[in-house]
Amino acid sequence: MGQWSRNWRRNRILRRHGLSDRDWESLIQHVPAVARYDTRTRRRLRELVTLFLYEKSIEAAGGLELSDSIRQSIALQACLPILGLGLEWYAGWRSVVVYPGDFHVQETWTDDDGVVHELEEVRAGEAWPQGPVIVSWAPEDIESPAIVIHEFAHKLDMLNGAANGMPPLHNDMAQSEWTHVFARAYEDFTARERRGEALPFDAYAATDAAEFFAVASEVFLLDPDRVRDAYPRVYTQLAAFYCQHPRTL
Repeated sequence: MGQWSRNWRRNRILRRHGLSDRDWESLIQHVPAVARYDTRTRRRLRELVTLFLYEKSIEAAGGLELSDSIRQSIALQACLPILGLGLEWYAGWRSVVVYPGDFHVQETWTDDDGVVHELEEVRAGEAWPQGPVIVSWAPEDIESPAIVIHEFAHKLDMLNGAANGMPPLHNDMAQSEWTHVFARAYEDFTARERRGEALPFDAYAATDAAEFFAVASEVFLLDPDRVRDAYPRVYTQLAAFYCQHPRTL
């Protein structure tokens, strides 16, 4: 499909399926981070939300009653990480599955002796490579979009394969610099966590490099000063990757 055809299709979707002014204003009032955005950035976000809702299937599970407002809220939150990247960064998969709260997953693995083990875990979200994003949704989640952002940060990370805290970087970014900056920050964070010190992010970031990236991404997009104050070089790397400076939008 040529560029002209892509633009024509995009504009057609926006004309036919765009959110009403009333729905949009109701939607953004629940995400304080959007209040920092200028008019042009809000317009771009609104277009991304419309395109996301058209291109992706948001499906209920576990008895959830999936309203339009929930679908729109999830789409808005999912689009915050790609505000400077574009919807093409979410290509290759289609579904978002939404549970009414934390959900159970069954994991099976075989140890070195050939014994099969099963473990049931409770999770608030999960992202699969080239598969769906699964999130939990409770009424209060409209005010706290961190879960959705967290899982979509994992999806971006997985574009390089398994989530490891190293998403595909832009050509003007140095992998060595990213690795050095995040390794130093993660080392500092986990040391603070072991000593029981106050942490700039949720302690879940100490799990591994992938979770540190996802949690740092949440905070970068929702409360960027916390990242800048705790790890200014991490802020710089995230701003370069996400192609946005949320402190100044």
